[in-house]
Amino acid sequence: MPEPGKKPVSAFSKKPRSVEVAAGSPAVFEAETERAGVKVRWQRAGSDISPSDKYGLAAEGTRHTLTVRDVGPADQGSYAVIAGSSKVKFDLKVLEAGKAEPVPGPASAPTEAPGAPGEALASATEVEGGSPSPEGSSSAAPDGPSAPDDPIGLFVMRPQDGEVTVGGSITFSARVAGASLLKPPVVKWFKGKWVDLSSKVGQHLQLHDTYDRASKVYLFELHITDAQTTFAGGYRCEVSTKDKFDSCNFNLIVHEAIGPGDLDLRSTFRRTSLAGGGRRISDSHEDAGTLDFSSLLRKSSFRTPRDPKLEAPVEEDVWEILRHAPPSEYERIAFQHGITDLRGMLKRLKGIKRDEKKSTAFQKKLQPAYQVSKGHKIRLMVELADPDAEVKWLKNGQEIQMSGSKYIFESIGTKRMLTISQCSLADDAAYQCVMGGEKCSTELFVKEPPVLITRPLEDQLVMVGQRVEFECEVSEEGAQVKWLKDGVELTREETFKYRFKKDGQKHHLIINEATLEDAGHYALHTSGGQALAELIVQEKKLEVYQSIADLTVGAKDQAVFKCEVSDENVRGVWLKNGKELVPDSRIKVSHIGRVHKLTIDDVTPADEADYSFVPEGFACNLSAKLHFMEVKIDFVPRQEPPKIHLDCPGRKPDTIVVVAGNKLRLDVPISGDPAPTVIWQKTITKGNKIPAGPAPDADAAGDSGASDEWVFDRKLLCETEGRVRVETTKDRSIFTVEGAEKEDEGVYVVTVKNPVGEDQVNLTVKVIDVPDAPAAPKISNVGEDSCTVKWEPPAYDGGQPVLGYILERKKKKSYRWMRLNFDLLRELSLEARRMIEGVVYEMRVYAVNAVGMSRPSPASQPFMPIGPPSEPTHLAVEDVSDTTVSLKWRPPERVGAGGLDGYSLEYCREGCSEWVDALRGLTERTTMLVKDLPTGARLLFRVRAHNVAGPGAPVTTKEPVTVQEILQRPRLQLPRHLRQTIQRKVGEPVNLLIPFQGKPRPQVTWTKEGQPLAGEEVSIRNSPTDTILFIRAARRAHSGTYQVTLRIENMEDKAELVLQVVDKPSPPQDIRVTETWGFNVALEWKPPQDDGNTELWGYTVQKADKRTMEWFTVLEHYRRTHCVVSELVIGNGYYFRVFSHNTVGPSDRAATTKEPVFIPKPAIKYEPPSYKALDFSEAPSFTRPLVNRSVIAGYNTTLCCAVRGSPKPQISWFKNGLDLGKDARFRMFSKQGVLTLEIRKPCPFDGGVYVCRATNLQGEAQCECRLEVRVPQ
Repeated sequence: MPEPGKKPVSAFSKKPRSVEVAAGSPAVFEAETERAGVKVRWQRAGSDISPSDKYGLAAEGTRHTLTVRDVGPADQGSYAVIAGSSKVKFDLKVLEAGKAEPVPGPASAPTEAPGAPGEALASATEVEGGSPSPEGSSSAAPDGPSAPDDPIGLFVMRPQDGEVTVGGSITFSARVAGASLLKPPVVKWFKGKWVDLSSKVGQHLQLHDTYDRASKVYLFELHITDAQTTFAGGYRCEVSTKDKFDSCNFNLIVHEAIGPGDLDLRSTFRRTSLAGGGRRISDSHEDAGTLDFSSLLRKSSFRTPRDPKLEAPVEEDVWEILRHAPPSEYERIAFQHGITDLRGMLKRLKGIKRDEKKSTAFQKKLQPAYQVSKGHKIRLMVELADPDAEVKWLKNGQEIQMSGSKYIFESIGTKRMLTISQCSLADDAAYQCVMGGEKCSTELFVKEPPVLITRPLEDQLVMVGQRVEFECEVSEEGAQVKWLKDGVELTREETFKYRFKKDGQKHHLIINEATLEDAGHYALHTSGGQALAELIVQEKKLEVYQSIADLTVGAKDQAVFKCEVSDENVRGVWLKNGKELVPDSRIKVSHIGRVHKLTIDDVTPADEADYSFVPEGFACNLSAKLHFMEVKIDFVPRQEPPKIHLDCPGRKPDTIVVVAGNKLRLDVPISGDPAPTVIWQKTITKGNKIPAGPAPDADAAGDSGASDEWVFDRKLLCETEGRVRVETTKDRSIFTVEGAEKEDEGVYVVTVKNPVGEDQVNLTVKVIDVPDAPAAPKISNVGEDSCTVKWEPPAYDGGQPVLGYILERKKKKSYRWMRLNFDLLRELSLEARRMIEGVVYEMRVYAVNAVGMSRPSPASQPFMPIGPPSEPTHLAVEDVSDTTVSLKWRPPERVGAGGLDGYSLEYCREGCSEWVDALRGLTERTTMLVKDLPTGARLLFRVRAHNVAGPGAPVTTKEPVTVQEILQRPRLQLPRHLRQTIQRKVGEPVNLLIPFQGKPRPQVTWTKEGQPLAGEEVSIRNSPTDTILFIRAARRAHSGTYQVTLRIENMEDKAELVLQVVDKPSPPQDIRVTETWGFNVALEWKPPQDDGNTELWGYTVQKADKRTMEWFTVLEHYRRTHCVVSELVIGNGYYFRVFSHNTVGPSDRAATTKEPVFIPKPAIKYEPPSYKALDFSEAPSFTRPLVNRSVIAGYNTTLCCAVRGSPKPQISWFKNGLDLGKDARFRMFSKQGVLTLEIRKPCPFDGGVYVCRATNLQGEAQCECRLEVRVPQ
């Protein structure tokens, strides 16, 4: 049965409306939400509106206002307000100044769209005369660009929900992309679950389809005219091609146009096929109109309220109701239960009722319906009357063929079974079992299990313009999922910005080019859960991890400029003196990952220039200078002392800096004759090291004995191969280190010697590297969506100062780290925000210096952002005394993921800011009595809610509370049931609670009949607000009038209570039999001596037979003391007994007669009546005489006649006067007066006159006939 569609629930109770205002005037839009505290966002053209000089935002309770000041033409356009998952659009139209006053827009509120921004429910416009109108179309988007090249699914535009008034028209449109289709798609429209609308095409429903060759889009339309309320409900559009299938559900809401006072009974009986102007419209050649009695029934339902007894329960089976209801009630039941397809209902009901007929083929039929979970198997079974009969199984009218293991057919005796394995949604259908001309039907409903999230979404951090792809894995292939952004559903209709992709169990959301507006929280909802992730979009910023440095090289050497940037995809241009450098065989440009290199081989003086690297798309320029070092060798005479030719004033060269991992080459020109010997040594420092001080020179080494802080040693470097090697030629010595390491840092001493002399230079080499990884960061100040992250500097800064830090975050169960900052952090702490409450996170940090970025630190301890609860609500003062105050409150509206640990209560004096704890620790109760307060003090109280995140905001009493008891008159609040006589049975407890009021605490006094209560059986319990009279086991003596008195000083209040303790009555007295006659006995007795302290309800009279002594009740609740027992059995003896009754019950004993009462038998003599003898004798007479016959010889012949007579006559047969009694050829029969003579095979000689004679005492009679025997010729 199709179910009517449900309208989405809106978060707005009042929606803003479109307005027209004059230029220069303000425009005000108002919206009201269902509850207070809802976060409301205002948007214009898809962008959020923030308070400014132009826009004013105000919120007061549930009322929210947007004010557009000094409206101009630029302010005209579409606006929207969003609350939760509800979004309402409205328009602002600006008129020329002085042309019109601001007037409200259309009366109809803008349609709320619970889905994506820009998606709206279709509105249907009522049209006079039932003619279709374009405004009635349900298409949410106008005809825009053509279908995308790669659409997701088949629909370019899906039909949307629509609303229409009775008698109006509406059109639902669906657009299908046809660029990739070889043949036109097949589109079917359904109402409910099964009803195909192609069979309903006629006067009220038409189907149209067109094809736009320019955009290659198919347009399919469902047009409904003269809408009726029965048209409301859920619809479905299915489109299929050779290898694809897609469907879409939408709802139609039909509003009643006739009011309660406008009902015209005669209009119901008018022919519905007559249109305006008296012209008759034909539908399927039916010229005669139809009488719409159903509309009369529906309209009358609006006039009179529906009887709540007729409302169908949720679990009520409407088919069971229809099966047992008369046909005249079908329409009322269908309307009451929302069945709109009456024809389909009658067809199904006819099949159900046919099954109820007794079947000769089936002993046990299929059940009306079966349900199975997706992926499970189900067995359908019938029992036949004939064990050898064959059956056929049908699915939706088509015979099921045996194929693989999907369908299994079984036959065991009279049972026939069909087993369906691995049930899917395709198996949700109607099944039939056919045997001969009979069949039984059922429906199989496949229940789809909830779709679970097996791999959640990952947070992502991208730059503007980059591609974003969210991926989530679910438990079912092809499952239906819903993507949301900040609680608003995403659809492809929104300018095709989002692409949705399905790959088995994986679902993808793709954003080709991310913008800043795309940042937010994205969620994927399934039927069994949801996954949430955050997308952060940052502006493009390029970071330089390593800049190019100045180089000084000699002739024929190689110059390498190297830089490293943050983006691997960034390309750039190398410039020489401002002009683009063209690579050739000597100049090479390379780009590997984030590293860009410029290599110049065989350097010449012409290569000395300023070189720059300019990244494409960024305002950045990295520059360095190439210095050409020309070695000048002057003529020296022979026997020249050795000399090291370095351009270093004061013989102290600058520190040589090399990046770890790079190649270090020290090229030292030398001279001397004869050729000097070159010795390379590295100074090894022992003792304390001064981090920031310069390397000690040779003179300092000589003074090491005078200082205990430094101790130097030298290591000879003489290898010619390996990582560290020395190569010496005639005019230069080259020291090379492949892949410089931190251990290579230090002071290198170069000594040249020959017989003439020696020269020595100290070269300081500093190896710089990326910093060490910092220690694991520490998390503190964890809030609802934020925390404070602190870390320490790395132990080693890599030889360069740390420029800043980079912080990353990830969910604990995820593997993807998300960067939180693009600009380097200078401080050692950061307040991280925009986290999801209740999700466990981890943090790590990188250190960055001029060389690059360090390895990541160890992850921090996992933490969960949890916010404190909101303030408690409805704080109120219950009671006040001289030293105590009683408070109560309600739990906070928002508790959060951290739960609720308890409440703290504090107070302070008026005008003072020091708060004092009213209790130690926390309490879980929402009420508290604060004791030991100073009398007369004016105090303020406040309550906080606490959880693991700490205390929440406090709620404080609005006014100071004066600690002083207020005098209140005593007043007894006697309950209604105690104002009447109170009855209790003997042995029952008595517990009478009487609330009262009065301050200070009143004095309570109880008396009985004016005397104080005595004895331990009656106890009194008093509290500040009530008093209780308690009797554990009531006795008859406790009956009486009780008085309770409430007294405060000279004021008092009194009340009386009447207690009646009742018991069973005693038995009646002096029962006796006063009279016996016939079948009756008269009894008489006296009332019981004790009535049980209550009114007698009557008596029960019983009798017992003396022989069996089984008692039977004759009279019940009999109020008189005498009665007559009738209908007794004659000859039996009877005992009688009587019980007395009251409100407690019957008496324990009965009053019984001592002697039995006998019912005598009366003497009766039977005299038989005398009758006159009758004479029935009669002379024989033939009632049917013999008849003449002509027979053929050789065939047996019979002669028949009938005779009557009394006594029975003697029969004799004669032929021609001769007696035939002794002739064996003749047989004579007599039965019930019918006489028969059989002649066996007569011959011509048997012909003659036959006589039958009957004789008795009264006379004789005879009859005769002639028999002719013919011989055949």
